[in-house]
Amino acid sequence: MALGRRRVTLADVAKATGVSTTTVSLVLSGRGRDLRISEEVEHRVRSTAQELGYRRNTLSVGLRTGRTQTIGFVSDTVASSLLAGNMIRGALEAAHQRGFMLFFGESGGDPGVEKALVEAMHDRRVDGIVFAAMYTRPIAVPEGLDHGPAVLLNALPAAYSSLPAVLPDEVGAGRAAARVLVDAGHREGVHLVGAGPGVEDVPPNSIAAAERLVGIRQVFDAAGVRPVTAHRCPKWMPEDGYDATREVLRHHRPKALLCLNDRLAFGAYQALAEAGLSVPDDVSVVSFDDHPIASWVRPKLTTVALPHHELGAKAVEVLFAAAERRGRLRGAPVVHRVPMSVRHGGSVKPVPVSSR
Repeated sequence: MALGRRRVTLADVAKATGVSTTTVSLVLSGRGRDLRISEEVEHRVRSTAQELGYRRNTLSVGLRTGRTQTIGFVSDTVASSLLAGNMIRGALEAAHQRGFMLFFGESGGDPGVEKALVEAMHDRRVDGIVFAAMYTRPIAVPEGLDHGPAVLLNALPAAYSSLPAVLPDEVGAGRAAARVLVDAGHREGVHLVGAGPGVEDVPPNSIAAAERLVGIRQVFDAAGVRPVTAHRCPKWMPEDGYDATREVLRHHRPKALLCLNDRLAFGAYQALAEAGLSVPDDVSVVSFDDHPIASWVRPKLTTVALPHHELGAKAVEVLFAAAERRGRLRGAPVVHRVPMSVRHGGSVKPVPVSSR
């Protein structure tokens, strides 16, 4: 069964207009005036093409020009994720500004599907591929991804690869979160929720956790802040934050909690409320990601936002730069870091100057 009507061809337009196929091709490619085709003929050709619903065959144009004005976007679960969908919006807008269209494919994290999607994109002669991950992690680069311009988004190669990568600046985010507490005068009674005291005490394969912890330690060390406890949470879910905070409360009266993501902070809120403690009057809370949870809780969380939209747009920018450099001598792969900004809620209370 046919799924659509037959595509209108140049020959159809030529027959309806009463001119040659060559004339139609020249007019619709914008070269009619150069070859002295009259305005009247140009007008008739364009009007007829519009009436018949003619559209250029971009694949055949791509075969002639070497470009199809398309970009492939292959992800694990980004396309169906409520949170990371903004990465796609950012990429879409950046592509459209340059006159390009995006093709999307989602693998569900299956390496075989990833490889098939990359091959399918190349079969469609896309001008480049953005290969994206839902959360920042090391990945096995699919075979063939580097057969054309490509960029890794929210991912680093597990083994050496010449491909550029675009990541959130998690170290800078760690510094920003710690600085919120330090600037509010919190020097004592600070506890970490989500990671242990060392960069190795983080969930496996979590680049974000390790880098956030590096930034936190830089600011705390410079300010002379020593966290009282640091609780490693394997999954960074609300129940983990709840359990870790209850463990803190068994032995300490915290003044501030720095949670490694908003879901942990949500769990911490519940544990603090059960203990009769108020945010921020009794305990200040800072976290990361700007998950919708951050605006649902009361008071709203102060959180360092993942720049999903900016990441998508930056990936397209880097992809175009990679395409322009292709064929030239290239050095080591470059990692582009996108800044993360603080979204101030109402979860941090300054320490009185007299108590600092």
